[in-house]
Amino acid sequence: MPREPLLLVPGLMCDATVWQPLLPLLSADRDCRVIDHGDADRLPQMAQQLLASAPPRFALAGHSMGARVALEVLRAAPERVSRVALLDTGYLARAAGAPGEDEARKRQALLDVARRDGVRAMATQWVQGMVHPDRLQDAALLDAIVTMFARKSADVFECQIRALLQRPDATDVLRAIGVPTLVLCGRQDSWAPVPQHAAMHALIPGAVFEVIEDAGHMAPMERPQAVAGALQRWLEHP
Repeated sequence: MPREPLLLVPGLMCDATVWQPLLPLLSADRDCRVIDHGDADRLPQMAQQLLASAPPRFALAGHSMGARVALEVLRAAPERVSRVALLDTGYLARAAGAPGEDEARKRQALLDVARRDGVRAMATQWVQGMVHPDRLQDAALLDAIVTMFARKSADVFECQIRALLQRPDATDVLRAIGVPTLVLCGRQDSWAPVPQHAAMHALIPGAVFEVIEDAGHMAPMERPQAVAGALQRWLEHP
């Protein structure tokens, strides 16, 4: 019996590069497809685009914003998802009041840099908080991340920021998941920290929670073998 396809959903300003280090281990006996969000500016819109081109039933793994898209896929068409992995992500809507306004200001400041100085300049600044502190001297890793971001335009950045600022609360989606689920994050993920993932894990019946040591928010690129191993265990779960 053929294995179900695996759809891989990248996050904010990311593309297939974020999954590339894992593919040799994941695609040996399985069709793996990386999703492109185009210029969509809402998470439900990204989910509908994914569903429109997806096979009838599939496994689904999302990283960062991509995991929020995966949750919207589960909200819209849970019967089509055979299993789901949520990596370095969150599930709550933007906070009300001052904390939410602060998030919007910080995201707008990055967009302003991208508009004024170019996406690469913005990415060079932004990447500093995305990896384990010990990897800040890893020129090859940082260049791969910055170059990936720089392939997207400031217009795409604005669309995806709008999508995140308007993100829906997915608490009800997590509670309703009835398929094998992996919740995973880097130990040093400062954007989506471990306690946030522990809260997600607690909401999902029967979910597995794995923490990748010595990794930040870009865990799939920082520690690809460890992340691929966790995904392989999830894919083999009966």
